Amino acid sequence: MTPTEPFYLVILIFTGAFTGIISGLLGVGGGFVMTPVQYWLLQETDLQPDLAIRVALGTSLFVVLLNAVSVTLKYQQKHAVLWKQAIIMGISGSVFSFGGAAVASYLSASTLSTIFGVVVIIGALRTYMMPAVREKDEISSNPIPYILAGISIGFFSGLLGIGGGVIGIPIMLIFLNFDMRKAVGTSAAVIIFTSFGGSIGYIANGWGQPGLPPYSLGYINLIDWILLAVPGFLAARRGAEFAHLVNPEHLKHLFVLLMIYIGLKMIGFF
Repeated sequence: MTPTEPFYLVILIFTGAFTGIISGLLGVGGGFVMTPVQYWLLQETDLQPDLAIRVALGTSLFVVLLNAVSVTLKYQQKHAVLWKQAIIMGISGSVFSFGGAAVASYLSASTLSTIFGVVVIIGALRTYMMPAVREKDEISSNPIPYILAGISIGFFSGLLGIGGGVIGIPIMLIFLNFDMRKAVGTSAAVIIFTSFGGSIGYIANGWGQPGLPPYSLGYINLIDWILLAVPGFLAARRGAEFAHLVNPEHLKHLFVLLMIYIGLKMIGFF
């Protein structure tokens, strides 16, 4: 298979659109959907697995950046973005996202995919135990918890090629006392920072690497990025609109089920 074959193009376009909807609906970047799909497709083009996983991670993270901007603007209109907390988490997260991308450049494909799967499943199980709606506003103004949260979100964002929503939303629900809608909206804003830092990391660490696909900027492939990003950007706002019509508890259950499926798939369960 080559990147110009219709099957390759169609799969990425549909993946981008689906990811955009999920991004808007659940406040996640969608890298945990795009990364496995790209990893599989890139290997079908005879790209070595270790290169394929890094290109999949880097490209997904760059797509996430555009989706996050679209989703954040929509949630801002609904007053569901806590900007002070998002900026604190985002700044600390962007620095550690760059570091996570550097670490990912030295790990094998099997190690990365296993870490990815385990982290996502743990986040899903903890999220399931938390209420989607809080009885009262208990959100702290102390910046320290948000700095620590940003470090965790950012590092795993860069390491796993995700915006950080599958890490950040559980942290916001479990430790920071956000309700589901504010966690989703604020997560999208944090993802703008983490995906930017991580994308720079994948460009820098992949620059000049031999064997990369044509039109690659470090570990970011620009052809795949366009095919994923354009439909994703258009679909993300629709997903955000739909999220405000759905019961928050149902939204949480959908988020948990999707996380568990993707986590098991990356571990190799399916």
